[in-house]
Amino acid sequence: MARNIQSLERAAAMLRLLAGGERRLGLSDIASTLGLAKGTAHGILRTLQAEGFVEQEPASGRYQLGAELLRLGNSYLDVHELRARALVWTDDLARSGGEAAYLGVLHQQGVLIVHHVFRPDDSRQVLEVGAMHPLHSTALGKVISAFDPVAHSEVLEGDRASLTGRTVIEAAAFEEVLDLTRARGWALDLEETWEGVASLAAPVHDRRRMPVGAVGVTGPVERLCPDGAPRTELVTAVRDCARAVSRDLGAGRF
Repeated sequence: MARNIQSLERAAAMLRLLAGGERRLGLSDIASTLGLAKGTAHGILRTLQAEGFVEQEPASGRYQLGAELLRLGNSYLDVHELRARALVWTDDLARSGGEAAYLGVLHQQGVLIVHHVFRPDDSRQVLEVGAMHPLHSTALGKVISAFDPVAHSEVLEGDRASLTGRTVIEAAAFEEVLDLTRARGWALDLEETWEGVASLAAPVHDRRRMPVGAVGVTGPVERLCPDGAPRTELVTAVRDCARAVSRDLGAGRF
């Protein structure tokens, strides 16, 4: 069995101590409570402080939890609230559309799948929760890139790999795709990521009307785009699902 890394265990213990006790603690209090030498405790605290996980009050020299932990915690809560709000609506989308439904969020330079509803048939399917999808070619990624300024920067500065013969990789052409996505409120991936596969997606907004993710469906081209264009009723279903999730997040009507 692999051994745990002692310095990480000690850092975690410090964060728990600062979270569970008094608001601010001095170096001596932290070291004695955790049974550490002052030099060892100070070194770990200095590293945590440099990363923003711990802050030191200038006047007293005491330590408290830092803003970076709050940011990470809010990110965790936001994603899980988004998923919780989307559960019923994405189930309905998969059932009414007859295709697999996905919920994705921006993560690093891709789309992280945080919820996946299997298409309602007996075919063998693989759960994709936790999978990363490209920003530049998938419908989820295009929607997020079109409405989220951070994602927009990431996708333009990143590597837009040619995944199929249909993938749009040139910057000006890709900007036109994003302009079209913003204008109509949804995105299409027509064999740009996987040959024979199409997807549709629409953006989800929170109570501040900020984009926080996207919902969409994926399936064979012949079912989603039988005449070369997406089925109108499927586009409506995807957009209605995104609006419903947004309303549940407090965004109001879009």
